[in-house]
Amino acid sequence: MPASEPVRFGRKRALPSCPNPLFLQWLTELRDEAKEKDLKIQYTYQKAINSLNKYPLPLKNAKEAKILKNFGDGICKILDDKLQRHYRQNGPNASIHSLPKGAPPPDRTYNNNSSSSNSLAPSRKRNDAGKDRGGDGETKKKKREYVPQQRSGGYAVLLTLYRQQQIPGSKGYMFKMELQSEAQPLCDKSFSVPDLGSKYTAWSSVSTLIQKNLLTKTHNPARYSLTDEGLALAERLESVEKERRNVPVEDGRGAAGPEEEEEDAVVDLTASDEEEERGSLSERATGETQSSGDAGRLSLPGKTQVTMTTSRKPNRDCLLPGTYDVILCVDFIETTGGSHYRKQELVKELQRNGVGFDVRKLNVGDFLWVAREKVAPVPGQLRASAGRELVLDYIIERKRMDDLCGSIIDGRFREQKFRLKRCGLRRPIYLVEGSSSSAAHLSLPEATLQQAIVNTQVVDGFFVKRVQDVRESAAYLTVMTRYLSKLYQNRTLVCRSRELEGDVPSDEEERGNPSCSLISFAEFNHGAVKNKCQTVREVFARQLMQISGLSGDKAAAILEQYGTPHSLLAAYEKCGSESEKEKLLSCIRYGKLKRNLGPALSRTVYQLYCTPGALT
Repeated sequence: MPASEPVRFGRKRALPSCPNPLFLQWLTELRDEAKEKDLKIQYTYQKAINSLNKYPLPLKNAKEAKILKNFGDGICKILDDKLQRHYRQNGPNASIHSLPKGAPPPDRTYNNNSSSSNSLAPSRKRNDAGKDRGGDGETKKKKREYVPQQRSGGYAVLLTLYRQQQIPGSKGYMFKMELQSEAQPLCDKSFSVPDLGSKYTAWSSVSTLIQKNLLTKTHNPARYSLTDEGLALAERLESVEKERRNVPVEDGRGAAGPEEEEEDAVVDLTASDEEEERGSLSERATGETQSSGDAGRLSLPGKTQVTMTTSRKPNRDCLLPGTYDVILCVDFIETTGGSHYRKQELVKELQRNGVGFDVRKLNVGDFLWVAREKVAPVPGQLRASAGRELVLDYIIERKRMDDLCGSIIDGRFREQKFRLKRCGLRRPIYLVEGSSSSAAHLSLPEATLQQAIVNTQVVDGFFVKRVQDVRESAAYLTVMTRYLSKLYQNRTLVCRSRELEGDVPSDEEERGNPSCSLISFAEFNHGAVKNKCQTVREVFARQLMQISGLSGDKAAAILEQYGTPHSLLAAYEKCGSESEKEKLLSCIRYGKLKRNLGPALSRTVYQLYCTPGALT
């Protein structure tokens, strides 16, 4: 091109007017409002504005806008609500393709490369904010604090951990199972069963609390405790909860006054940005109605329960006669692995006998029975919610002769009996399967196996049942299931904590008391975990039981006087002579017959804990 030829500049073509100015104006207002609150949904509104600007045809309603890009169900619903409000204010024949008189023209910029302030881009947002706010001396808007919504999973977890920490002498943390059971009354959703059509439970909010540094998760099994920030937040929630308890339920509007500011700070941690935006708009519209509704809906734990919820309080911790079924629970090890044919034969025999059973993981024992609450199916719900389960006081450990021989050799026999005694159930049963001829070719002589069976019944106090084969085992389980169903059919079953197992006499059933105090299955199975975190007392008991001739009863008798190794060593130091130290434990009485522990065993324990070198 010659240098002398002038450069021609074309005239910028005017953009055509948008055929849907009302929708455009509403979207612009929503975007500007979201931008003021520093919500990320502003970018979604801007993308919808760009799509609407490029569409050349008029829209009759917001549903027709679904064909456009970035128009989802949420935006279309908001526009439909605004459209219905527009018709109510201006009449059913009001035009939607022109703006009302005096209204400012909507934003028409949709070029993504434009530097206009109306065109938002996440990459430029921080720079623009710094220029707009920093130079003028305006204070930046504080980031909204995350506070769990009332009666949500996070709300219940924070309050439960806070209340547990306020108990004098508390351990300062909670395990998952006990945290879920304690927090459930404070939450509207279930901690274990997801809602229909959802895969999330109330427990899902715990990950959000950990993310926000309100909760810490340590150890294995997991221990949950509050951080300093979580403790401060839980303290605020507890103070608000106490204020709500003092508000009468009849005067619901009285609750909207002092807590109105606190209600504005409540945020649903699981809500998306779009739901959050719509929620904040609806909260301003409803005003006091929601606050008073929350006060009327509040459920209070303990004796301060409000009248609205006391109707179901008496039945929360007990099962009335006729409201439960007795179900046999079979450990999954008894149906899988090993001799598949023999284990499947047990299942087939139980099915042939018409026994209702459930295969699940049992942390101790092979068979037990639970009283399962009958739950009526809800219309339209795919699966009925899980009913409560209380464990009956009968548990069975099944042993074949070859398995009994192997467990005696490797030490499992004593350990399993010890765990059965400590599981919290009062009627342990040993089911020994096999005849004397089946013990002919085993590693131990038949006399040793017979002696171990007799000791289990006479010394350990277990009920021993001898059967010949799998069919007789299934027949015994069938008879026991029918017997227990009849025994408990007219009884009120009360749920108790495992720590209170000594409060109820063991001969309760012989006295004909119609109310039975039982442990929940979740607490029973959690407490019977083999490799769970143990106390010093439990580890000390296991150490003592490794000594040859020192049974569980003898270890328990020693623990009654010396609960830890430190207390035992302190007692040895107080002794004046070597002979006195060796005989320190000899006079301790153990078992039902109250026999002395004896000098030989006392000397062995002393040598184990006080000999500096190797034992000879």
